[in-house]
Amino acid sequence: MQKMRNENFKKRLRAFSQKILSSKLAILSALLIFIALVCALFPGWLAPKDPYEQDLSRRLKPPVGFEGSAPGYYLGTDQLGRDILSRIILGARISLLISGVAVAVAASLGVAAGLLAGYYGRKTDLLIMRLIDIQLAFPVILMALAIVAAVGPSLFNLIVVMGISGWPRFARIVRASVLSVKEEGYVDAAHSIGASTYRVMIHHILLNCLSPLIVFATFELARMILLEATLSFLGLGVQPPTPTWGGMINEGKQYIYMSWAVSVIPGVVIALIILSFNMLGDELRDALDPHTERQVMRGFPTT
Repeated sequence: MQKMRNENFKKRLRAFSQKILSSKLAILSALLIFIALVCALFPGWLAPKDPYEQDLSRRLKPPVGFEGSAPGYYLGTDQLGRDILSRIILGARISLLISGVAVAVAASLGVAAGLLAGYYGRKTDLLIMRLIDIQLAFPVILMALAIVAAVGPSLFNLIVVMGISGWPRFARIVRASVLSVKEEGYVDAAHSIGASTYRVMIHHILLNCLSPLIVFATFELARMILLEATLSFLGLGVQPPTPTWGGMINEGKQYIYMSWAVSVIPGVVIALIILSFNMLGDELRDALDPHTERQVMRGFPTT
């Protein structure tokens, strides 16, 4: 039986790899995300200048190729003469770290809540779903603004707030999957041979709910990056002089008519990364679900 499972897993992994590698969009998206991750992991090696070094004599210089640009400052300088490229590279660490940890927090809370609600049902399901309904009744950005304004802006507080804002979505995804999977025959077989509740929930139910969970986590990463950028833009994220992409847009907005690069370039970076996660999520959804065809995504019914 174990050998058969291993063979099935290898076949599914091989089919998944072939689908992903045959998609140019998936490869391009993964490449952009990989570049962003490398920048986040090794900013000190990749940043051409000191991100905090100020020189007012070269403030608001345009990118290389435009009139008045400063040699060696490829994306120009900000209002304090700091290198925009170096600050974007360092900002990747903060933005991706906050977003990644926030998704991990949201996933941990949401998976536990969704698993309990779907498996036990009745009062447990009713209680958890009502808590989800209460939280979803408040706009996410408004709730995040209220909490961060109350407890104060910091890296830890930002991660906690963003994680709490995302757990209901994970809980609903997992609950729906659990309600479907727990009716399968292999779950009844596991119960009949005396498998513990923990083993059934983790090994036989949760592991078979991973596909939609992985896809949703990819989309949620894009949403968390946008939420972090929004809070930083409003001054409720990591405080200056630590660079974040949203904070850079905020710092440069009043100089937009003097130097467009200060705000536009970080905005373009945010858009590219969010678009990459969304496109990768679309491709993962198609690759992980053998019953989902592209005609469905384009609005055509399947037979």
